[in-house]
Amino acid sequence: MFDENIKTSFWVTAEIRRCDGLFLPVTVLYKGDSDRGIVLIKQYISRQSCYLHAQRRNLEGHIEWYRPLGETPRGETAVDDYIARQRQYDEDLWALEVDDPRGQYSPLA
Repeated sequence: MFDENIKTSFWVTAEIRRCDGLFLPVTVLYKGDSDRGIVLIKQYISRQSCYLHAQRRNLEGHIEWYRPLGETPRGETAVDDYIARQRQYDEDLWALEVDDPRGQYSPLA
């Protein structure tokens, strides 16, 4: 688990480098607050099929990952719409897209 006091921009940079090491292309779709923005990750796995990973705090106050749209892949439009709706509520939100045709990606906590 990572330190919750690490700036979001630092975590995003580390995650991009991790993806580079896994040979997974990653794009920053939206850049949020560099200190405390929450991160959404769109995991593009095949033609128009994606998972969405989101951060939340558990009962102990630690950040954890979950899939707000469920455990089965969703259409790219549904994932993009969810990200757009969340950005309406939270301008500080970050959104990344990981191109992962083999389904090997999982965000680190």
